[in-house]
Amino acid sequence: MEKKIITSKNAPEPIGPYSHAVLVNGTLYISGQVPKDAHTGEMVTGDIKAETKKVMENLQAILAEANMDFSHVVKTTIFCVNLGDFAAINEVYGSFFAGNYPARETVQVVKLPLNANVEISVIAVK
Repeated sequence: MEKKIITSKNAPEPIGPYSHAVLVNGTLYISGQVPKDAHTGEMVTGDIKAETKKVMENLQAILAEANMDFSHVVKTTIFCVNLGDFAAINEVYGSFFAGNYPARETVQVVKLPLNANVEISVIAVK
């Protein structure tokens, strides 16, 4: 098994003992991303659409580091603290894909790291 750690300077530093992503035999496993700005270190807050956009941009940066994009994504998991935000999250999330959407589940949770309102992880295959 060939395992390669993927890190992007355009995604926020991990806040614990984990990597941005791990590439194994052409499959990329990206850790959950929250709406933290990689350059300022500040959390995007106050608007679920803006938060979701920042999460997707962080994922996009990590995908790019592995020479992939959203067309390579086969599975996503969305964690949110309020399923009432589902439609707004879905609108922004969907705008990053050009059809052929990946498999997905969306789960409401009590709390997320850094008090985020949304966190998304993905699996991509090249």
